[in-house]
Amino acid sequence: MEIIADFHIHSKYSRATSKDMELEPLDRWARMKGIQVLGTGDFTHPLWFDNLKNKLEPAEPGVFVLKDQKIERSKKTRFILTCEISCIYTKGGKVRKIHIVVFAPSLEDVAKINKELGAIGNIRSDGRPILGLDAKKLAEIILNAAPDAFIVPAHIYTPWFSLFSSRSGFNSIEECFEEYAKYIYAGEIGLSSDPAMSWANSGLDNIALISSSDAHSPAKLGREATVFDTEMSYKSLVEAVKAKDPKRFLYTIEFYPEEGKYHYDGHRSCDVSLSPRESKKYNNLCPVCGKPLTIGVLNRAEELADREKGFKPEGRIPFKSLVPLQEIIAGSFGVGTASKKVGSAYDQMIREFGPEFDILLKRDVEEMAKSVPSRIAEGISRVRSGQLNIKPGYDGVFGKIDIFSEEKNNKIIRQETLF
Repeated sequence: MEIIADFHIHSKYSRATSKDMELEPLDRWARMKGIQVLGTGDFTHPLWFDNLKNKLEPAEPGVFVLKDQKIERSKKTRFILTCEISCIYTKGGKVRKIHIVVFAPSLEDVAKINKELGAIGNIRSDGRPILGLDAKKLAEIILNAAPDAFIVPAHIYTPWFSLFSSRSGFNSIEECFEEYAKYIYAGEIGLSSDPAMSWANSGLDNIALISSSDAHSPAKLGREATVFDTEMSYKSLVEAVKAKDPKRFLYTIEFYPEEGKYHYDGHRSCDVSLSPRESKKYNNLCPVCGKPLTIGVLNRAEELADREKGFKPEGRIPFKSLVPLQEIIAGSFGVGTASKKVGSAYDQMIREFGPEFDILLKRDVEEMAKSVPSRIAEGISRVRSGQLNIKPGYDGVFGKIDIFSEEKNNKIIRQETLF
């Protein structure tokens, strides 16, 4: 069965998250999006873990559903136990700041993990706990407590908190995890990157590249996701990723990476945004104030590459780049995504045509144009074909997508067309 999974999210107990990041709204929004498997996020937080224990019940092996819902069990969102941990420590003479997503197959395993981590640091203050642990040591602790846990470095290129961070990261998986590198089967590439940007790095050939939303509010679920054709179980999903089997691990759903808020280099305070080539002209210093630029994901990916740009390895898992439906609707109306007009049109389309991913990926555009404004249908068509103008994001500023500009788009489409 085809399964769209969004593994990395947060609860209301993480900093800068919506109070609506509760299980019931998450379940409802996942169904609206067309997500079959959703990570719980934040399982290390005691209050959230209590929520998980009280409100979830086992479904298939290693996945859970909400109790007492008045919908068919087959239509319920499946939850998989996940969390993100921030490791901040010194290694090799540098302060390292690495975010890691952990998957667990059972509530009992989560309890064991939480007991071990709670004895080391404060896991109560935030849904994404900050621990003074070497990433290698974290992997050792997790796998000793729960041998079937799955460890994935999060948003691997993000400048501030990631495996390959330009500010505090490493140059390889092996440098970071040492002898535990053999247990790292996947990396999450993050919103400002797509798989093609990593294909030029042979050091990533042995791991899978997965995508998730890192959502801090329910409406942001599914802005990135990973798509499978497997049985519904923890083991089946994890094994499909480990094997990088294109028959089971079908593709990832991506933000256009230019829309991510760390794609280009820049300095937000001075409103400076630069491509990697432009940054080199200024020796990676802001041309306005002279302070160091925040080196973005594109620059860092190119720095780590040891192959020519555009290289396509054999057996690669393909991807599809999309723009969220609410952004398409907002662009068609010339208003912001928070507009009531956008919300009304979005709800109407979900009622009429089904989940958002069906609308963005599968529904016939001409058929939809018979009952929705033609400009929305045209926007969906343009997103599918990559006819977009994008001002890249930088230093924490999201990129700006113009779907309806009549100017000819000069963006190079790197995705393999699957539509």
